[in-house]
Amino acid sequence: MNRALPLVLAVALFMEQMDSTVIATSLPAIAADIGTSPVTLKLALTTYLVALAIFIPISGWMADRFGAKKVFRLAIAVFVLGSIACAFANSLVAFVLARFLQGMGGAMMTPVGRLVLVRATPRHQLVNAMAWLAVPALIGPIAGPPLGGFITTYFSWHWIFLINVPIGLAGIAMAGRVLPEIEAEQLKRLDAKGFLLSGIAASGIVFGLSVISLPALPPMVGIITVLAGIAAVLLYRQHATRVENPVLDLTLFRDHAFRSAIFGGFIFRVGVGATPFLLPLMFQLVFGLNPFQSGMLTFASAIGALAMKFGASRILRVGGFRQVLIISALLGSVFITVNAAFTAQTPHAVIIAVLIAGGFLRSLFFTSTNALVFAEIGDREAGQATAIAAASQQISIALGVAVGGGVLEATAWLGDGTIGANAFTNAFIVVGLVTAFAAVPFLALPPEAGSSVSGHRRDARTPDDAAQPAE
Repeated sequence: MNRALPLVLAVALFMEQMDSTVIATSLPAIAADIGTSPVTLKLALTTYLVALAIFIPISGWMADRFGAKKVFRLAIAVFVLGSIACAFANSLVAFVLARFLQGMGGAMMTPVGRLVLVRATPRHQLVNAMAWLAVPALIGPIAGPPLGGFITTYFSWHWIFLINVPIGLAGIAMAGRVLPEIEAEQLKRLDAKGFLLSGIAASGIVFGLSVISLPALPPMVGIITVLAGIAAVLLYRQHATRVENPVLDLTLFRDHAFRSAIFGGFIFRVGVGATPFLLPLMFQLVFGLNPFQSGMLTFASAIGALAMKFGASRILRVGGFRQVLIISALLGSVFITVNAAFTAQTPHAVIIAVLIAGGFLRSLFFTSTNALVFAEIGDREAGQATAIAAASQQISIALGVAVGGGVLEATAWLGDGTIGANAFTNAFIVVGLVTAFAAVPFLALPPEAGSSVSGHRRDARTPDDAAQPAE
């Protein structure tokens, strides 16, 4: 395996993951500049997520139809153009449209990048490769708020987006040199009705949950939109059974390993999706830290994520997917729940140690589930698998923020109307308990599931292993 391949993909995915949260701490400055309010400007956050939800389902079809390498480089270009448009936006409408354009590019970058990696990597090296892609998914949302606050404070909010230009251009050039040529396939026509239904389903749920958790609009709008999205899910399920080549092939769920990875990963991300939302708020509202101090403290979990990269392959080789995923889900839920015990007097060293351990476990879980998605399906189904996995991730993260925010609001409503320490204690306990249920889908997974990828219970190294240097 070309060692530069996962690194190039990881850099591009980090840019996309970080940008989805980087403007969170910069909303007041941007709003003042373009003549609107920070609450109204939160629609830009939601618009980005909606664009992801709409276009992720066709990412696999696009990659198979036009070639994964070409689509990946084009996705970076679209993302860069959207970044430039954001930097020069002078009104709310222009900024929201620019964020939507960014989201279109981001929707293709993540799943298509993962698809390139799967098709270019031997199965026995897939865990090591996936470890690189788990890192930007964890670090990006954590790095975004403090970086956005730093740039806005000491430079200008415009540079939050303009910094993507040189990174994106370098990514396009490096991808052109490093990524393998994966030929386009002679494919069926696009399932237009399925694309419409899947877009309504995913965007309706993501938009609705975002409105509920970030009430720039009345919560009832979010509830109605979520219900419309759920209705579209049911309609799409009926549609998918009646067409020969649906845009998202639900028959993949017949594979036990794939089904367990999607459902287990979905539940786990509900808790993990809430954590980057809850921790900075608690540090600022309850502990009295400023946004930059809060961001630097939460960034400690990135250390654990990076450390995991060097141990995931060996851990899976010893324990196998089933055992590792059950244990990492349960322990990961424990370290999320432990956040409920933090107080303003808790030494920062203790907080950092807990966040490092939690980051390690979450990264191990993500690396394992990302690899298990592809462990027992063929290369021809990989495009569909990436699209389904990416769509479920966006919905689960939005649901996590909605759950965390909902517990905060409910505790405040039942109390004195303010969001205090007790509200965050309840929120972390709830999302921690939810995260523990991520172990359930893996309980029935055979111990040998995905062994061709994990190497578990192999008596000796395969010839391919012997030909590769140890990582």
